[in-house]
Amino acid sequence: MKEDFFTYQAQTTPHPLAMEISHADGSYIYDANNKAYLDFVAGVSACSLGHKHPRVVNAIKAQLDKYLHVMVYGEYVQKTAVEFTKLLASQLPKPLEKTYLTNSGTEAIEGAMKLAKRATGRSELIAAKHAYHGNTQGAMSIMGFEERKSAFRPLLPDINFIEFNNEADLAKITSKTAGVILETIQGGAGFIEPTNNYLQKVKHRCEAVGALLILDEIQPGFGRTGTLFGFQNYDVVPDIVVMGKGMGGGMPVGAFTASAELMDRLQDQPKLGHITTFGGHPVIAAASLATLQEITESDLMVQTLEKETLFRNLLQHKYIEEIRGKGLMLSLIVKNSDIANQVILGCQDEGLILFWLLFEPKAVRITPPLTISEEEIRQGCAIIMKVLQRIED
Repeated sequence: MKEDFFTYQAQTTPHPLAMEISHADGSYIYDANNKAYLDFVAGVSACSLGHKHPRVVNAIKAQLDKYLHVMVYGEYVQKTAVEFTKLLASQLPKPLEKTYLTNSGTEAIEGAMKLAKRATGRSELIAAKHAYHGNTQGAMSIMGFEERKSAFRPLLPDINFIEFNNEADLAKITSKTAGVILETIQGGAGFIEPTNNYLQKVKHRCEAVGALLILDEIQPGFGRTGTLFGFQNYDVVPDIVVMGKGMGGGMPVGAFTASAELMDRLQDQPKLGHITTFGGHPVIAAASLATLQEITESDLMVQTLEKETLFRNLLQHKYIEEIRGKGLMLSLIVKNSDIANQVILGCQDEGLILFWLLFEPKAVRITPPLTISEEEIRQGCAIIMKVLQRIED
């Protein structure tokens, strides 16, 4: 199987981890030899409720018995999509009320970019240095990391960059700006939180010049930071919020939400302002609905902050310089990239899954399922400390 993997399936790096998966359940992934790996990554923040959560699986099975794809997005009334978007609206602050369902977070970013241009009649988009919003050519255009995109130029014109948390840079947002797109918490850069009411100040600047604020919640979203969306921690409401990853319980999905007034701009002049065949797929919408119901009806979001405290208490070592992030969106910042590599690979050998971040080589990702138990956290942290001690020795 591994030989066929390298022969027939395209890879994204020269050296993928290439673990052969047998099955997964709860907080564990099992390889072809039935070795269990405690999962501290959750499919890169995608498996909010762990693997094979019964509520999600049952929702998928129930929809499978009714119908699969029937018509392109937005034409037919399909119960799971309608119920999901209605529940989502009830959990969001006004005026965020109307949602466009997509196939991925990246596609949702593309839709949000288009909506900002359509609504304002402007072309300039402003993003942050070291930002990551996806890998299509539009999303890559607002990636703030030239090394990753220089080989694919030319990309979109009229893109400018500001430094996250740098208030002086807000002067770059002008009456020419259609939208400012920021990650609520910078992900690939190392899980950097906004400070000193930064997001509020960006929103005020946008309002002053008639630009829209787009917040990318693809990683923080759906309970990972103790609130349903990360921006709810910072007393700001975006004009457009983008989501993905954790919303589908492990299924491929994305969405962007705005006011009805804004979102309706995609209906006309031109018609089909954004169109997708499989966005809002009934099976995936069923999984998303079940995931949102479980997160909002349980105490998982409260637990997330309690589990963050446990992680911070257990992970103290001279090689760990700081722990960034909030809730269960955490990154260990270690002394150098070599230590980060040794921790990630060494822990995998010991049966614990960790991962890298895109642009910060000293970071070790910790984004487990929200359902992870305190005992599993203790077990995983003990493995990390064991590997760190081995590196130190």
